[in-house]
Amino acid sequence: MKELRSKIRQAGLTKIYRIWLVVLLMAAKVYGEYYYVANCSSLLPGQYLCNELNIDPQNQQLKGCTKEGYARIPCTSAPGIICRETNNGTFEREVPCRYTNGYSYETALLLSVFLGMFGIDRIYLGYYAVGLAKFCTLGFLFLGQLIDIILIATQTIGPADGSHYVISYFGAGITVIRMDNTTHRMPQEDWVLGQGSKEL
Repeated sequence: MKELRSKIRQAGLTKIYRIWLVVLLMAAKVYGEYYYVANCSSLLPGQYLCNELNIDPQNQQLKGCTKEGYARIPCTSAPGIICRETNNGTFEREVPCRYTNGYSYETALLLSVFLGMFGIDRIYLGYYAVGLAKFCTLGFLFLGQLIDIILIATQTIGPADGSHYVISYFGAGITVIRMDNTTHRMPQEDWVLGQGSKEL
């Protein structure tokens, strides 16, 4: 504590600021250790914990999930980190979720198996033109029905509005991973160019 007081004096702070700073430092010391004030929206995994996941029982997703695929949930920062936004250790964080609009995966699959030759599965998902074409051609002579069963079962085809299926929470949900510039091993801003060759 003596070192802190001497540093405060060297900084040339006024007496009032010195007193407040010493009081804050002593309060932090009593609390257990010094704390950091940070922008909690940029905390890394391990620096915060989000336990209160509010799941909607109707669609098995987070409540408040937007069309962009994000929901805000309450989180707590790690001990010793104070959020700049709220002046305490709690904050709200945007987490990814799967936006659903009421289309059931089981219903779509059953319609495809039993009524797919009439295009009812495609009409249910919102693809009216393809559904009408399947109705007029008996599911493209049953070949289109077989293809749609596979596409719906593997969740390659989803609802026409871009939402996801409502799947039972312990059901077989699939996440499609696509390659873009962030998935390829591209040089990043903090990489340093080295000389010679090293095996990775």
